[in-house]
Amino acid sequence: MSHFEPPIHWNDYEDIAMKLYERFGDDFNEGKIYRIRFTDLLKWVLEIPNFSGTPEQSNEGHLEMIQSTWVYEWRDNQK
Repeated sequence: MSHFEPPIHWNDYEDIAMKLYERFGDDFNEGKIYRIRFTDLLKWVLEIPNFSGTPEQSNEGHLEMIQSTWVYEWRDNQK
């Protein structure tokens, strides 16, 4: 039985943050996450399986929200 995952869109910040944390784990701490270049972040988001957004739909606001949500996800996993 296959597990269906709905497509992930640009405003699904928590889903994106969880996928980035699953991929990178503790390689990126809070300081490093905030220093990631948006070009790298954009590339990594587009590589997420089931991600259905396009580079053209991306904007600085989405990327900033993804960064801060990723930081919260990282913090939650440090407890």
